[in-house]
Order: sequence, then structure tokens, then C-alpha cells
Amino acid sequence: MNESQALHQARSRPKAILFDLDGTLYRGDEPVPGADKLIAGLVARGIACWYITNNSTRTPAQVAEHLHRMNIPAVPEQVITSAEGAAAYAKQHYGRADAFVLGEHGLQEAMSEAGFRLAEEGPAQVVVQGLDRTLTYDRMTRAVHHLLSGAVYLLTNPDLRLPVADGVLPGAGSIAAALQAASGVQPTVIGKPSSILMNFALERAGVAPEDAWVVGDNPNTDIAAGLAVGCQTVLVLTGLCTEADWRSRCEAAGAMPDKVCRDPQELSSWIEQIDSQLEHESKG
Repeated sequence: MNESQALHQARSRPKAILFDLDGTLYRGDEPVPGADKLIAGLVARGIACWYITNNSTRTPAQVAEHLHRMNIPAVPEQVITSAEGAAAYAKQHYGRADAFVLGEHGLQEAMSEAGFRLAEEGPAQVVVQGLDRTLTYDRMTRAVHHLLSGAVYLLTNPDLRLPVADGVLPGAGSIAAALQAASGVQPTVIGKPSSILMNFALERAGVAPEDAWVVGDNPNTDIAAGLAVGCQTVLVLTGLCTEADWRSRCEAAGAMPDKVCRDPQELSSWIEQIDSQLEHESKG
């Protein structure tokens, strides 16, 4: 990507980078070429790396293990999922109310670890919904019943589609559309592009928004989320966007990044340039 396609100059060297995962560092079970070298280089430069995902189905330990298989030495504490964000938000705002969870292992574990009783029978004061690939009509009916009875509705992420190797699957947002239609209740969205997950991540990372970059492949989620909390944003063309369509996609999303990089190597080179410029200025 030439400099004419960089929308802004970097405001400062980041203390931390919050990375999206699928489409940014890997595509399904395949690493994005150069992602491991990028992370290794950032760590060597003293830039903390964090991994932020809208995927609520896996635990941080499972995500960290996935990254290990990509030669990226992440630990669970560096992984922040929409399930963790939803559980933390629920605990902060609703104490330890009984919760009905419509989601998979990652979300159920996060809610349990936050101290919630998972209400399979009886009333629930909170409905927390994520992606559920074993969803039944009976469980959807129970979720609607809780919502119509006054339960609060939290949605881990609004993604309508889940990209897979041979196409797409309905995402958490598609399930949410059905629940909203049946109940008339609008959820509080936790995951990207909501600022809730990003603020949770910044607090975990211990950095101010102006000291963090958000790197991702999706203008509608990653870039919009970074902009929502005041972080510098970098769009990488390794997933959703291409060189031909990134600008139109960003304009449609209302989310223009501060920098566009073709791949991890270009992002690494950009950070090296910033470091070299800062070193030159310090000597001058």
C-alpha cells in the first residue's frame, strides 16, 4: 500500500495493539502469512499484543491454544472474548442474577465463572445470547418467555454471518433477529462494534485509548469499534476487504481507518518506520 493510501499519519507509537483474529491473524485453521513474525517483532519492540474476538463459543484458553498452533505464543490472559465481556457487563450491572444462556461452551463458562447461576428451569432475570450451533426451538421459546417476562437481554455480538471454509453460517446476530422479532426486546450489544467490549479490553490491557491501536480486517466491526473508543485504527487487507473495495466498504460502514496495510509485513514495516523516525527525532 503506497503512502497516498494512508489516510492519516500515525499519531504516536502504540503501547499496545488490540488485534482482531479471524481474517486478521488467521483464516479459520490457516495462519495469515507473516502473522507470527509480526507478533514476534512487536513483542521484541516492547509493544503489548492483545487479541479481541467477537466469537463467544470458545474460552480464552481455547483461543490461545489455537494461536499457539499458528506459532503465536499467546496466553489466555491476552485473549478477550465477547463472552467474557458479556459476563463482566452482566456482573457489573445485574449482580448475580439467574441467567438463561443461549450459547455454547465459551459463553456458559464465562457466565459461570462470573458467579451466575445458569437457569435451565425457573425464572431468569438476564438472557445472554451468543452463537449457538445446537440451538433448538424449545430453547429459543424459553429465551423469548424470559424476555417477555422482563428479563434483560444481552447479545455477545451482532454478526449476522459466520464465515467458514465453504461459505457462511448464520451468526449470533441472525439468532438475535429472531428473538427480537418474537419478543420485541432490543438487546444490549457487547461485542464489536460496541464500545463495551473495547473498553473492557483497554481496561484489561491497562492502556488509554490514545496509546492503543486496533488492527482488523472488518470496517463494520473492528475499525468501527476502535473509532468508537478513540483508538488509532489499522485496516489489513487479509480478510474481508481487498485493495479494490476497501475504501467503498469503509465509506459504507462510516468507519475510515487511520492506516491501511496490505498484510502483516507492511504493518511491521510501518511500525519500524515510526520507531526510526522517533529515534531520529530524539537524536536531533
